[in-house]
Amino acid sequence: MGRKFAIELIGAFFLVFAVGQCVILSGAGALAPVAIGASLMIMVYAGGHISGGHYNPAVSFAVFLRGKLPAIHFALYVIAQLIGALLAAAATTCLKDGATVLPLIIHGGPAMLAEFLFTFALVFVVLNVATVQSVSGNSYYGLAIG
Repeated sequence: MGRKFAIELIGAFFLVFAVGQCVILSGAGALAPVAIGASLMIMVYAGGHISGGHYNPAVSFAVFLRGKLPAIHFALYVIAQLIGALLAAAATTCLKDGATVLPLIIHGGPAMLAEFLFTFALVFVVLNVATVQSVSGNSYYGLAIG
């Protein structure tokens, strides 16, 4: 049982860690989304068969709403994901010590729309490749999700 939550913590850690490494003084530029998506894909392949490979509270919430995740597991998944994210933020801070991080000036409306659309796309893909009977046992969902 604890294995599922450990996988969620590890997957969330590496997803957030990849973001931190790619966007803070990395020079990844336009390839940052590719690296982040590849990291997510790898983590889904590594742990998806154990926990479902959510690594994101929005994904866990959608899977819970679909009825594929019990309420107690949903709560524990989110806790594990948040702990993983905090540990990744700490690791990134340690590795990027002294990096000047400038705040990004964003406009609330467009930022919220972009967040909604990309979260919707992620959840839509997960629900349609990893939680439906017709694709049970598939081996491609990691690539699709990443």
